[in-house]
Amino acid sequence: MKNKRQSKIIDLISNNEIGTQDELAFLLKEAGFKVTQATISRDIRELKITKMPIEKGRQRYVAISRDNAGNSSRDRYGRILKDALVSMDTAQNILVIRTSAGMAMAVAAAIDAIQIPSIVGSLAGDDTVFCAVKSAEEASDVLVQINAIVRDEEE
Repeated sequence: MKNKRQSKIIDLISNNEIGTQDELAFLLKEAGFKVTQATISRDIRELKITKMPIEKGRQRYVAISRDNAGNSSRDRYGRILKDALVSMDTAQNILVIRTSAGMAMAVAAAIDAIQIPSIVGSLAGDDTVFCAVKSAEEASDVLVQINAIVRDEEE
């Protein structure tokens, strides 16, 4: 049942602009699934689903996972970074990333998915991401790497 429900969630977010857990719960119930908010929250976490900005300041759920449809995962993550990133700076071995309001989780998930070896962990709030980097020198390198990913997306 869990696999069917999670498959339906991926289908729903792929084909609809769903921005809240309530909207997702409604569509799942219409499809015949009995769900609670806790179940949806757990499924979102397990499926690595996050929100991405769309037009007029709205957001929608998207799956942050390996893309088997032929699109480059790095390009998709670059798009998330480009759309949400406001600024970056280093504080010793911490990379501090400012994002659009509500987008820190999406940026942190994208950075985690890119798997930059120097980053040992990240923490996201509402509009700020802290990335712990192995050393201060590597933090500067990571900043350059992320900027390069964003620039590649803009071209």
